[in-house]
Amino acid sequence: MDTQQTAVELRGVVKEFRTGGGPFRAVDGIDLTILRGEIVALLGPNGAGKTTTLDMVLGLTAPTAGDVSVLGSAPHRAVHDGQVSAVLQSGGLLRDLTVRETVALIASTFAKTLPVGEVMERAGITAIQKRRVSKCSGGEQQKLRFALALLADPDLLILDEPTAGMDVTARAEFWDRMREDARNGRTVIFATHYLEEADAFAQRIVMVAGGRVVADGTTAEIRATATGRRVHAYVDAAREAEVVRALERMPEVLDVASDAGRLHVQASDSDAVARALLIEHGAHDLEIAAGSMDDAFRLITERASA
Repeated sequence: MDTQQTAVELRGVVKEFRTGGGPFRAVDGIDLTILRGEIVALLGPNGAGKTTTLDMVLGLTAPTAGDVSVLGSAPHRAVHDGQVSAVLQSGGLLRDLTVRETVALIASTFAKTLPVGEVMERAGITAIQKRRVSKCSGGEQQKLRFALALLADPDLLILDEPTAGMDVTARAEFWDRMREDARNGRTVIFATHYLEEADAFAQRIVMVAGGRVVADGTTAEIRATATGRRVHAYVDAAREAEVVRALERMPEVLDVASDAGRLHVQASDSDAVARALLIEHGAHDLEIAAGSMDDAFRLITERASA
């Protein structure tokens, strides 16, 4: 892999912790490459190893085995050089300072930063710059953390539940800015419990369960791999039962239901089902859609724990 195009690379990464019952393996051999300019969602149930993986990318903890490289350097070096910033879900703010005082204070700790006014504008907090942090809502505090992360103009942003507390409009504005940054080469990795957010804004989804990567692809690929595709079509109501029986005999059909001439088919090969419906059964108004992200998340994590 060209290191000039690679933002994050993990090879055979293992992380174990000592517990009273013996060693606990939180990360169990992860291989992962993330390219510059990608927006990647890291998903998984509680205890899956997401946070531990991000901690190793941030240099907060070292792997027990394997290698972690960030922007061609060791994680702690990339962070020290200002190439990496993180937006965490809580903590890290002084409640008695105003929003602008907070940004200016943190800016003073860097040798070189973007202008305070610029990062406040990009984070959408200029209008509340005189408000004390203690008076800011949860969503406003997240925007402030985002502004602090932008000060060093990092090449890689690590986000933990970045839009927690934001309303729908604020979330959309936040992700508009993230997409613009990605187009300019910044890499964004975010962990979230909002599956619809990952579905809508990530270019790529990495699912982790049991300390391992169990799925990796675009949102459409993840949904299709986990649940197959869903084919909806209308057929002559008088032939509905006949068509259902024919579909049930097809190996590509996982499930089929019907209602007043409208068929709902879950299929491993939607193209084969669509051809059969259109050519053999005279179907019309046919639609093909991937399964939902909720279904994919549930099925993939269940398979991983089986």
